Amino acid sequence: IGTIGDINEETYKKIKEEVIKKLKEHKKSKNVFKPGDFENAPNYYLITDEINRGNISNILGELITLLEKNKRLTGKNEIITTLPYSKEPFAVPPNLYIIGTMNTADISIALLDIALRRRFGFMEIEPNYKALQDKNIKGVNLAKLLETLNKKIVKSIDKDHRIGHSYFLKVENIEDLKFVWYNEIIPLLMEYFYNDWESLKEILKDFVEEKELKIIKNSDLVDDEEQKIYRIKEFYNDDEFIEALKSIIK
Repeated sequence: IGTIGDINEETYKKIKEEVIKKLKEHKKSKNVFKPGDFENAPNYYLITDEINRGNISNILGELITLLEKNKRLTGKNEIITTLPYSKEPFAVPPNLYIIGTMNTADISIALLDIALRRRFGFMEIEPNYKALQDKNIKGVNLAKLLETLNKKIVKSIDKDHRIGHSYFLKVENIEDLKFVWYNEIIPLLMEYFYNDWESLKEILKDFVEEKELKIIKNSDLVDDEEQKIYRIKEFYNDDEFIEALKSIIK
């Protein structure tokens, strides 16, 4: 038949009608679908990016009940349910895999409903420094830069806030690196360390500029005060920018 994108509406309707017909027959007889029917069938994947940002119960809908292995079509306790609006029969075949991605910095797995957690296996995807090991921009190895940043983040916050390697994957030259650094990496770190400039300077080194501001008060009885102000320093000179990055790695 080809991929879903190759199927026209008329063909799709015919396939759907045939599937619904078979599901109705199987619901009565339990003899239409056999476990062996899916042994050589191709696997299909349903991927929801950043699934934790939505209402997971609403996202999965009827799938919540049917996701477990033994409740799928041809499973020991298979369930063929009836969809509430269309009144059509619905079941999950054993060759369908549901994948949801989530950023651990956004939400803890512990906050997910336990009934949902037991239906999924959880796999932590670590930052892949090897993917960047061949990326060197004017003497700065991006794998080493990212690894150093993450070590400092773990020390200051926790490992769930580490930065992923995807930020640097498309960096091919110093212009790319500057764009990613000033528009993605630094804003992310500023969010992590909101108003905590001391910690931010500990990580970003020369990119955080510190100045002493003297406050003169209108009283002879009160001593003058010195207050620190901070800002992100932009290096327009490429060599200075590279040296600032190297100061982070040292």
